[in-house]
Amino acid sequence: MSDARPEDQPETVVKVNDRRRVREESVPEAEAQPVESTEPVKASTELEAARRRIDELARGLQHSESEREAFKLRMTRERDQLLELEKGKVALVLLEAIDDLELCLSTPDQSALWKGVKLIRDGLIKKAEEFGLERVELKGLPYDPNLSEASDMELSPLEADDGRVVAVLKAAWKLKGRVLRPGRVKVAKYVQPAQA
Repeated sequence: MSDARPEDQPETVVKVNDRRRVREESVPEAEAQPVESTEPVKASTELEAARRRIDELARGLQHSESEREAFKLRMTRERDQLLELEKGKVALVLLEAIDDLELCLSTPDQSALWKGVKLIRDGLIKKAEEFGLERVELKGLPYDPNLSEASDMELSPLEADDGRVVAVLKAAWKLKGRVLRPGRVKVAKYVQPAQA
């Protein structure tokens, strides 16, 4: 049995994977560094690049959202301004009708027709006020070129009347605090009386 020679036996191959780190004796311990793989560095670089890209996209999304909100606000403002402009146009037509009725009422005669016209005019003024129009009383106040046009002048011997509105020829109207139509007025001018 022991006659068999080692050459006659089949050869078995044993593969050994030694995972221990081998340190050469000539290298001091402080200089001996384990071999690092470049794979973790590459992964962390890619991760950081992905984070930067996500931050960039998030900022872009926030910017586009804020632009969309600003656009909506701008469109709302423009629509409101357009509506106010159209209301102003309609209101001017209504004011012209009121002016015509007031011209009819300039000479009071207390007839049934005069009273009927007055009722219609008062109803239109009430509707105009419900619409947001506001009549500006100018008589007796100092002349303000922002509210009215001076179309006539009246001489006055009283110094206190100088620059004051003495008659309103056409009423001034405001729509939401903005002058829609300036009035037409007669303004007093002080003239010192002649000394005799």
